[in-house]
Amino acid sequence: MTETSHNNNERHRVVIVGGGFGGLFAARKLGATGFDVTLLDKRNFHTFQPLLYQVAAGMLTTGDVCTPHRVTLRRKKNVRTLMSTVYDIDPARRTIRHEAGTLTYDTLIVATGVKHAYFGNDQWAADAPGLKTVEHALRMRRRIFHAFETAELTSDRDERAPWLNFVIVGAGPTGVELAGAIAELAHRTMVDDFRAIDPQSARIMLVEGASRVLPVYPEKLSRKAEAMLAELGVEIVTDTLVSDIDGDGVVMKGPDGERRVASHTVLWAAGVRASVFGEILAERTGTRPERGGRLRVAPDLSLPGYPEIFVIGDLAAATDRRGRAVPGLAPAAIQQGEYVARLLKRRAAGKPVRDFAFRDQGSMAVIGRNRAVGNLPWMTVSGFSAWLLWVLVHIYALIGSERRLRVMLQWVWKYFTRRTGDRLITGRPPNTRRLHDRDAGETGTNPPDRGG
Repeated sequence: MTETSHNNNERHRVVIVGGGFGGLFAARKLGATGFDVTLLDKRNFHTFQPLLYQVAAGMLTTGDVCTPHRVTLRRKKNVRTLMSTVYDIDPARRTIRHEAGTLTYDTLIVATGVKHAYFGNDQWAADAPGLKTVEHALRMRRRIFHAFETAELTSDRDERAPWLNFVIVGAGPTGVELAGAIAELAHRTMVDDFRAIDPQSARIMLVEGASRVLPVYPEKLSRKAEAMLAELGVEIVTDTLVSDIDGDGVVMKGPDGERRVASHTVLWAAGVRASVFGEILAERTGTRPERGGRLRVAPDLSLPGYPEIFVIGDLAAATDRRGRAVPGLAPAAIQQGEYVARLLKRRAAGKPVRDFAFRDQGSMAVIGRNRAVGNLPWMTVSGFSAWLLWVLVHIYALIGSERRLRVMLQWVWKYFTRRTGDRLITGRPPNTRRLHDRDAGETGTNPPDRGG
């Protein structure tokens, strides 16, 4: 095993695992300090997750929501970035193992986030992709637009219907935003783009196990969100749990019993679990994960019994010094990353450190054009004003002035033209073969390889 650390032993070595909001902002805050910082991530870029659904719906490109770590941190000469997957840790020796070797740390910051949970049915992942990474967003985009293209090819009405049925499982903010985006595409944006099908005939179903959408929001906002979704033609199915998913549809069980909906496009927006490294960390430190695989941390965000290991972001089950549970949101991860960086700097200077305090900035969910709801600390907002506030907040939160300007110009253009240009279908979705196999059976020949 090769030692990949380049650290000077006289400097305090900080290793950050995960380049999401928490990890990246911790690295930025530790830049231009006396610390020797190494940021590891299996990807070489940061993803602005709140806008991934727009990549999935073809509203934005991957370059609009992703920024290379090296670009963001290029002025931080004491920060090194490595594209490598961390797969083990030895807390006693304070070392981590990754693809290219080992690193020794004095302080470890774990910000690896969470991944999708299918409630013990991991086989559903193949037919119901989630939305946590840019790869997931591209996979969703491929399925969404491929469904419309295949429906255009299909002359049989019964065979066409499953291609125009879209089922989103989970009505939290991600599910609501996905449902609204697909409804905008089908019922407004692409109305004149096809000849054999009417995109407005697409059926968009939003399935939620709770009694209302956005169950963590105040009921008043949930009802407004439901009304906005209904205006866009989204069918809301609440008090209903999914019992099975395959490439041809989904089985749901609700108040009226069990039923099956034929659909070739099922999208997952329900349930999370710890990242793989989060599970390894829990095992190596003897930490018992809480609900969703999150790890309980001390008020200063360190792992109990391991004051040199900090867990931040979605992976952390944290309660701040005011006794409030810290939500798994991007603003919380940013605040935690910056807090740990300040804590380390104050400790190095021999200054006292207060426990973490979360500044609640609220949360918002956009529901198509001119529609959004927001649960803010000082008020609730909905409709056009909420949508406009959502736009401004997300433009400001993007990393890099060039990216902010580009996204803003694209949104302005698409707002007035209703055009969504990034509908490229790359690669072959897993369910493409159904149509091809049927055609091959009818003609006795193999379907041609159409490439990407």
